[in-house]
Amino acid sequence: MTTRRILIKGGWVLSMDPAIGEMQVGDVLIEGERIIAVARSIDAPEAEHIDARNMIVLPGFVDTHRHTWQSCVRHRYADIDPQIYFAEMLGAKGAAYRAEDVYVATLLGAVAALEGGITTMLDWSHIQNSPEHADASIFGLRDAGIRGVFAHGWPLVDGVSWMFNSQRGHPQDIRRLREQYFSSDDQLLTLAMAGRGPEMAVHDVWMDDLRLARELGIRSTIHMGAYERNASVRGIAQMQSAGVLGDDLTFVHCCFSGADEIAMMADYGVSASLGVHCELNAQGIGDIPFDRLLAVGIRPSLSGDTETKCSGDMFTQMRHAFAYYRSWMGGNHSSIQNAPATISMRDVLEFATMAGARANGLDHKIGSLTPGKQADIVLIRGDDLNLTPVSDAVGAVVLAAHPGNVDTVFVAGKTVKRHGRMQGIDLDALRQRAHASQHHILAL
Repeated sequence: MTTRRILIKGGWVLSMDPAIGEMQVGDVLIEGERIIAVARSIDAPEAEHIDARNMIVLPGFVDTHRHTWQSCVRHRYADIDPQIYFAEMLGAKGAAYRAEDVYVATLLGAVAALEGGITTMLDWSHIQNSPEHADASIFGLRDAGIRGVFAHGWPLVDGVSWMFNSQRGHPQDIRRLREQYFSSDDQLLTLAMAGRGPEMAVHDVWMDDLRLARELGIRSTIHMGAYERNASVRGIAQMQSAGVLGDDLTFVHCCFSGADEIAMMADYGVSASLGVHCELNAQGIGDIPFDRLLAVGIRPSLSGDTETKCSGDMFTQMRHAFAYYRSWMGGNHSSIQNAPATISMRDVLEFATMAGARANGLDHKIGSLTPGKQADIVLIRGDDLNLTPVSDAVGAVVLAAHPGNVDTVFVAGKTVKRHGRMQGIDLDALRQRAHASQHHILAL
């Protein structure tokens, strides 16, 4: 059987690979799941041709932290005291979630992410109320067709005992998941641990959790330094003192983490995930630590965090990241030594692609249009009225594009969006199930 070939022809190619660079007119050839060539002109008469003239061609965006299970209660909590969000979503409402609610929300969030050009998403799933809830999360990612990292968390039943000075070890069901669904790391869905760390669990527990993740050969992603109450915990410093920092860790937020702690992250190769739009909307979460991260050479990744408080699309995260740093550094120059005086739009696009791939442990597979990597590719219509005429493709993507401009999306060479329409998903049925789930959740 002949492997399917697709030639993306004549687009403005943003490869995000320094060895390949940018081509105002270029071609990308896909064979099966992989990119096999990127060049100014490729002759492949046997391939299916996609006319990419007037389009921007770039690698799929990578989201490194999304509470996807909350997708059916979008935009409800940004204008409310953050403590109400914690009390409701991580309290009574979360405890009462059915497996059906988790499945529908995860499917909805993943499909919407794909629709906006996010081809890889880490699903930070702290809704593991039962093994059925875990299965539902995985099935939602699978049925969406996204490249997903399922980050298995803890239950919200009796949530206080899991989140405050917890003496309860990570749910052992993660062992079943590793064996049943994630026995191979060379597949579209992979496994991680959504860990609690020193801010939520006692020393022996978070140490045991980390040992479990490393025994299973998976990465850990941990919230750090969000809100002032966590500043005195100095969770990163605790982990450094215990000798357990490593390049298999991603820390999320780090807003109240000290500059010395962020330097510790750099020393041990720990990556960072910033949910910029949500962090800006979450009253009291703290200063987004772009300057502290960049000063020590950490290239942060970006995330949609929770759509209860922000927009989940990557265009929004990039725009806010660029504007936040430029405004802050231009007006009140950071006191952090070696912090860059500015960042470029290309920096921000790299945060959304290659930095995200690295933080998910997938930079050998995705993040750039490089021959040999998986064909996770996005085509953006440059002739849409909000973008045309394109004079700078990076600027068009970072400053002005939105999900409606995304014409085509490939994940591992499979078309999941074409001509602006999602493929293989009954959107009306999904909307109906999402409405029903939301009705159930809000009635709790």
